[in-house]
Amino acid sequence: MSARAALWRAAAEAARARRQAALATVARRRGSLPMASDAKLLVDISGQRLGTIGGGCLEADVTAEALEVIATGRPALARHTLNADVAGDLGLSCGGTVELFLEPVIAGGEAAALYDTVAESIGARTRVTVFTALDWSQGPSKALQHGTHWLTLGDWPTTFLASPTSPTSPTAVFDSSTGLFTEPIPRVPRLILFGAGHVGVEIARAAAATDFHVVVVDDRDEFANRERIPYAAEIVVRDLPTALDGLTLDQDDYVIACTRGHAMDAVVIERTAASPARYVGMLGSRRKREVLWQALEIAGVPRAALDRVKVPIGEDIGADTPGEIGIAVMAEVVRLRRTGA
Repeated sequence: MSARAALWRAAAEAARARRQAALATVARRRGSLPMASDAKLLVDISGQRLGTIGGGCLEADVTAEALEVIATGRPALARHTLNADVAGDLGLSCGGTVELFLEPVIAGGEAAALYDTVAESIGARTRVTVFTALDWSQGPSKALQHGTHWLTLGDWPTTFLASPTSPTSPTAVFDSSTGLFTEPIPRVPRLILFGAGHVGVEIARAAAATDFHVVVVDDRDEFANRERIPYAAEIVVRDLPTALDGLTLDQDDYVIACTRGHAMDAVVIERTAASPARYVGMLGSRRKREVLWQALEIAGVPRAALDRVKVPIGEDIGADTPGEIGIAVMAEVVRLRRTGA
């Protein structure tokens, strides 16, 4: 389970147990700040935290604000500014402004079902949108849109449910004109790893840690199993041609070939080079690439398709061990995901 899904699942567990807790979510950020644009934090009544909105003194302040929200039982907005002096005092080389939406975790089975649905959608790679009203004077007000289906807590106008405001931002945002916090939950990018050897396992580990939906494919069950790769979302034990037959790739897929042999890597590249996948890469040297590319061109794979395949893969950090290679490869993949470079 990804870290983001685990956080929503923890909110569901708190709701079911009627254990007091609060969520803090980045609603807007400007400048250079020590948190992701989709950062989220769960704080329980004891001050225990799951997730992060940046760490350090900032997170301590937000934890205190979350405890205040638990006490009042109503959402709130909080703004934090890190100018150069404040950032220096905190030991941070950054500065900017972040606005956070803080809300109590709603107790009860209906709320737990809503939080669970978000966690399940993340695991299933389906898009949902969560809407939360700032005004809870008439009770908690939260809604989840899942395709044409709705889960609602509180009173929501039928006109809104019939035609909700479509999110204009890929990240969460608070609209002061409507008093509505809109949180799109995008589909998690998928990393499909062909090969469950030592390097493959470490790439899978690093990919899971960076919130990719990790799929590991290998024809050897003694290598591709839950004991060796507990952090993979899916493990497919199947011969590569059959596995590729059942695979549909799109623009948020990342493909890596790191099988135990050149011929098997060639099968993966032949079937994925011209796909819509955002990234296709192969573990190996430039010499290996030239040998395989000649054979693949003879087999009919267009040179333009082969030219977009990354070989060797990974940032040049002098990686040598499987663990180091896993970090180097995922550094390259994350850079592409976050910056497009």
